[in-house]
Amino acid sequence: MTRIGEPNTVAMAFFFLFIASTLGITWWAARRTRTTEQFYAAGRRISAGQNGFALAGDYMSAASFLGIAGLVSTTGFDGLIYSTGWLVGWPVVLFLIAEPLRNLGKYTFADVVASRLSQTPVRLAAALGTLATVTFYLIAQMVGAGGLIRLMFGIRYELAIAIVGAAMIAYVLFGGMIATTWVQIVKAVLLLGGAAILATMVLMRYGMNPAALFAAAAERYGAGVLAPGGLVAKPLDAISLGIALMFGTAGLPHILMRVYTVPDAKAARQSVFYATGLIGVFYLMTFILGFGAMVLVGPDVIRGVEPGGNMAAPLLAERLGGTAFLGFIAAVAFATILAVVAGLTLSGAAALSHDLWVHVVRKDHADAAEQLRVARVATVLLGIVAVLLGITFKGQNVAFMVGLAFAIAASANFPALVLSIFWKRCSTAGAVASMVTGTVVTIGLILLSPTVQVDILHGTAWFPLKNPALVTVPLSFAVGVVVSLLWPAPEEVAGYANVARRMHLGAGTTEH
Repeated sequence: MTRIGEPNTVAMAFFFLFIASTLGITWWAARRTRTTEQFYAAGRRISAGQNGFALAGDYMSAASFLGIAGLVSTTGFDGLIYSTGWLVGWPVVLFLIAEPLRNLGKYTFADVVASRLSQTPVRLAAALGTLATVTFYLIAQMVGAGGLIRLMFGIRYELAIAIVGAAMIAYVLFGGMIATTWVQIVKAVLLLGGAAILATMVLMRYGMNPAALFAAAAERYGAGVLAPGGLVAKPLDAISLGIALMFGTAGLPHILMRVYTVPDAKAARQSVFYATGLIGVFYLMTFILGFGAMVLVGPDVIRGVEPGGNMAAPLLAERLGGTAFLGFIAAVAFATILAVVAGLTLSGAAALSHDLWVHVVRKDHADAAEQLRVARVATVLLGIVAVLLGITFKGQNVAFMVGLAFAIAASANFPALVLSIFWKRCSTAGAVASMVTGTVVTIGLILLSPTVQVDILHGTAWFPLKNPALVTVPLSFAVGVVVSLLWPAPEEVAGYANVARRMHLGAGTTEH
């Protein structure tokens, strides 16, 4: 097995090839990024097919490839709750969110919520939820990236995190959404191809029969690895995690932002449909990768290399294809992380510059050059924060960390988005109360949950659920409804007819 601290020459070669290719894309994109629309939305010229691959690339993160494989390899069947939970969130985006978002918004989901409500309080609350979601999501990606580069180069974890941060800032700072989109497309193709090769190599050991692989896992580690309870033992924990994963997808800022890169609502819907198919195929392969790593590598070896289990897929690649194949898979995994981190950084920069600076601080009086300048400053700040967080949360499982980000997205963003689009009596007070409650209560319950109190601080949990979505999602909806009824806004209700017309017909969709 690979020894940490021993450089992998093949991995380095693939790593530098990918970095060189994507920096070339960034140079090409930088020449085409002159306006805020190009920086945030790639000029709205991305086709439905291209955006489908980019959406898949944005979504198939370190949590998908490294985290799920690691959870399955160390806990068995229960690790797959993340695969199924994340996948079933996509019909919600397809049928409920994609078209209204494209027709009503400009760059961020806050544009939609604020379309008929008061701009300043709504955008402040939306930025709070967006930045909280992006922060938790960034932690997971940076932890995965640090472990990978440490495995490939044999360098210190902290230096590895700094390298990732520098590359990420370069992509977004100079290339904006155009560069981010094409990096995500390249990454999606590489990841789907790499996972397919790895899954095929595993199945070839078992006559191309997944049932034989599962039987081998049960024979070696007991029938319990094929049954629920290894990771999520309590039914309420399972339900809560499922709610977070399903509805969190429709509240992720970097996923919602991709809807604006296509020309119209029809293309938005088509791109989500394509992405759902690509992601579904990939998640089917995570079944094979996780159990393959359990049987062929072993949980103890995987945890010995990295406590969170995140290196299961690269170690499986080494077991099946030697150092060269390890290098290829590790470089693919790194490409996965870098593309997602770029998308996250861009959505966070949009919240800081477009929602906060332009609409709240400058009251819509910032010119295009100023908006672009602020967006780039925000990008650098987020990159620095991401590096610091990645160092702080060393050793955590990345799928697990992303599950917490989904809880915030499901509680802070999704309820306000749905209420503002589909309920005409939703008021500014209701939307703001929903978003603030969702953000603050979710983070508070995470801090009081077994996740932090038991697993990290080794104390006693004040809140029993590991993921708080079962409580916080209904609470956010309820607060939004009750506050809207208690503090109604007749002029905002009157404006709903115009919003509904734009939502369905797409007239006047880019300016408010």
